[in-house]
Amino acid sequence: MARKKVLITGGAGTIGTVTRPGLSERFDLSILDLKEVEGVESHVGDIADVEAIRPAFEGKDVVVHLGGDPRGQAPWESVLRNNVVGTRNVLEASRLAGVGRVVFASTNHVVGFYPEKDESYRAVFDGRFGDVRQPMELLTAQQTRPCCLYGVSKGFGELMGSFYHDLYGISFIALRIGGVLCEEGWERRWPSGLAMFLSHRDAAQLLERSIDAPASVGHAVVYGISDNTMKVHELDSARRLLGYRPQDDAGVDLALDTDAPAYYDIAHGWLGPGGKRV
Repeated sequence: MARKKVLITGGAGTIGTVTRPGLSERFDLSILDLKEVEGVESHVGDIADVEAIRPAFEGKDVVVHLGGDPRGQAPWESVLRNNVVGTRNVLEASRLAGVGRVVFASTNHVVGFYPEKDESYRAVFDGRFGDVRQPMELLTAQQTRPCCLYGVSKGFGELMGSFYHDLYGISFIALRIGGVLCEEGWERRWPSGLAMFLSHRDAAQLLERSIDAPASVGHAVVYGISDNTMKVHELDSARRLLGYRPQDDAGVDLALDTDAPAYYDIAHGWLGPGGKRV
């Protein structure tokens, strides 16, 4: 069987960088980004310009859309250009090129105000594990409660993917990704990291399973985290629909830096002068 031709937008970013070695063993990869990536076929282009990026999509079987502004504190102008217009353009370029499936990097921020506002989840993110009532009702893909404009834009992307699936028949799989960083051990700095950690090998497996999912998976929204003991997002949908079998668990032990700002402040840019919340 011929290897699938997979285009990764934003392939020079963190997720593209840590998953590319594993994915390249299974698929013929190419990259679309604002800069070239050494050692892989690269297309330089801005996803905000649909005509400029169209050539990168020709002949591709699957597009993994990681591109956009990933900052929780991203201003509206950047969110609109890179995440709203950019995602629409990726879907439109995929349609025009006859791409069969788009795998979309959504985010936990689509439901980010649950752990910020709802005590049952906030206890986990605050590290008050003794206050967590078990069994916890895990957050599902049917829920939305964005905590920032970035989260709003990813919710838009999920809806746009549903629209392109129903109107044009493109398979669309949205992954509400937790936390992926290059820094080893980052997840132990904050209680929220123990909940949202997605290891590099689990991230690669999740993308691989999404690329290879059966054609019957027409449109799906699932969470992308490791099998963390302190998780607040459900994984059963990813297991059932994609065959995802996460290997890692962030555990329950913290190496907490008492001077580190809270997760909410880091994620959303809510820190003003002197490190105070604004």
